[in-house]
Amino acid sequence: MEILSSVVNKVFQLSRLSKNVQRTRRMEEKALEVYDVIRTIRDPEKPNTLEELDVVTEKCVEVQDLGDDEYLIIIRFSPTVPHCSLATLIGLCLQVKLQRCLPFKHKLEIYITEGTHSTEEDVNKQINDKERVAAAMENPNLREIVEQCVTEPDD
Repeated sequence: MEILSSVVNKVFQLSRLSKNVQRTRRMEEKALEVYDVIRTIRDPEKPNTLEELDVVTEKCVEVQDLGDDEYLIIIRFSPTVPHCSLATLIGLCLQVKLQRCLPFKHKLEIYITEGTHSTEEDVNKQINDKERVAAAMENPNLREIVEQCVTEPDD
């Protein structure tokens, strides 16, 4: 009887381990899906993409399962210089493109990678404030710049 109990315990442990591996794999796939969306965003000042400038990398995207087919997406991007005046605009472009392009339910948090910008706390607050993002997108000049950055070259 003790051997049977031990075998049953092992089977349950392996089953849980298998589910964790599947969940981890699913989160990695979602993270790659998110990265594929943001890597082509163009820098507001330069003719390069955020990927080409190493502003975003695969490692900067984290996805967590919130249940009910909803995910928390956390992005940590690194501006090219610590005093980048367009960091908030880059964050806005990330917000807009992900809201438009992701085919699954999600919550979004975007941050500047710690230690990569002189005013990271202020910028983080701005780019995660839904009211500020909505107000920014009502500005026609800002909206046009965002559109230029997030539109794919063959759109």
